[in-house]
Amino acid sequence: MILRLLAALSLILAATLPATAQSVRIKDLVEVDGVRSNDLVGYGLVVGLNGTGDGLRNAPFTEEIMSNILERLGVNVQGEQFRPRNVAAVFVTAQLPAFARTGGQIDVTVSAIGDASSLLGGTLIMTPLNAADGQIYAVAQGTVISGGVDVEGDAAR
Repeated sequence: MILRLLAALSLILAATLPATAQSVRIKDLVEVDGVRSNDLVGYGLVVGLNGTGDGLRNAPFTEEIMSNILERLGVNVQGEQFRPRNVAAVFVTAQLPAFARTGGQIDVTVSAIGDASSLLGGTLIMTPLNAADGQIYAVAQGTVISGGVDVEGDAAR
């Protein structure tokens, strides 16, 4: 009799346990001392803009960044004057997760420094991202994707 009662109770308990139990990840419950994400920052250029880049009179640092990048690539630009409207100087920020692995991908935010009116459709040139200790932890490059809308026409605003 007692065996049957115990068997019935265990069946009832087994039937109700999965319905009430929830799975919880350990990393959601604990905080490991000294483990945190790293904030990263860098500056670079977005190229390929359709005339919406920096006006170099209002943003002279764009010309300086452009000449520095070209010099690193082996192009001698001493004394040259640049006046393209398809380039914009940008800050790039990101958060490197605490347990990121080599070769992993992270999202970055690209923000215009100068007076560019839009970065839509541009390409970020390879930009090293530094942490507070001055070390490079990541490199960002690629097409700038924007969640905004580009509208043209007589009634566009």
